[in-house]
Amino acid sequence: MPRSAASGPTDRHHSAFADDVAYYLTQTPRQLPSRYLYDELGSSLFEAICRLPWYGITRTEQQLLKLHRQTIFELVGTISTVVELGPGSGEKLITLMTGEPNQNATVHLVDVSAAALDKARRALSACGLPVILHQATYEAGLAHIRPAGSRERTLVVFLGSNIGNFDPPGVDAFLGSVRAALGSGDALLIGTDLVKPETEVLLAYDDPLGVTAAFNRNLLVRVNRELGGDFDVSRFGHRAVWNAGESRVEMHLVSLTRQRVRVERAQVDVTFEANEAIWTESSYKYRLEDVAAMLERSGFRSIAQWVENTFALTLAGVA
Repeated sequence: MPRSAASGPTDRHHSAFADDVAYYLTQTPRQLPSRYLYDELGSSLFEAICRLPWYGITRTEQQLLKLHRQTIFELVGTISTVVELGPGSGEKLITLMTGEPNQNATVHLVDVSAAALDKARRALSACGLPVILHQATYEAGLAHIRPAGSRERTLVVFLGSNIGNFDPPGVDAFLGSVRAALGSGDALLIGTDLVKPETEVLLAYDDPLGVTAAFNRNLLVRVNRELGGDFDVSRFGHRAVWNAGESRVEMHLVSLTRQRVRVERAQVDVTFEANEAIWTESSYKYRLEDVAAMLERSGFRSIAQWVENTFALTLAGVA
């Protein structure tokens, strides 16, 4: 159902949000899905995070795209469709597409955040790129963009190490769904953050300015606003933890005192003990051999890879 504006009924979104809060907030450990971090304010806070000196993923990836975009399109060949999953502000896709022979390809942006989609659309449209928005999950968006039997050649772009938000079984399921939506001659461009020293990782996820903490705590503000929650945000702290055994950074919201919280629309009453946490996000870090293995398991073959400052940009084709 491609449209020139984001689609997706608000009531349906709120119902899914309420169902997820009701389910995950009563799990052990308590959780809230990371996809809900990105409302309008959350998306703006994440853009600020990307500009912090301690968070180098965005700058490094932009540099790799700028240096290697010509080679990327030489290897991919002529395409008619570019799909970016989770476009953020659209800046990376502008870097990739500007001045390249495929810049007239139709661009499809897929994200659950209407605010992020609208901002990316405005940025890309200003550069003369034709844009179609899909307010949907990545899998649902891909299914609409590339119907069965289509012969158009497609490049799927998944940057920012967003793949790191999936656990290992989720990575295989997600990449399998991307592969299922593609055909012969199509390609995937994926960015992955690599393993680095613990102190460096934690600075990126618990910065001295407190921007990441605000980003994390805004999730409770969103629950209050959209679902009738009564979280006292000042009574929850931000915690980032490096889990070396699982090769991931974990973000948590930690209750600073014993307290009871009601989320009206989710019909949930929860009592938090002091120091009890809500797990809000995981960000897995990879080794180069891990990147190649996960692509191969899902039916892709690595075509080329560029690495700088513990970040990898990998171009993969359909095996």
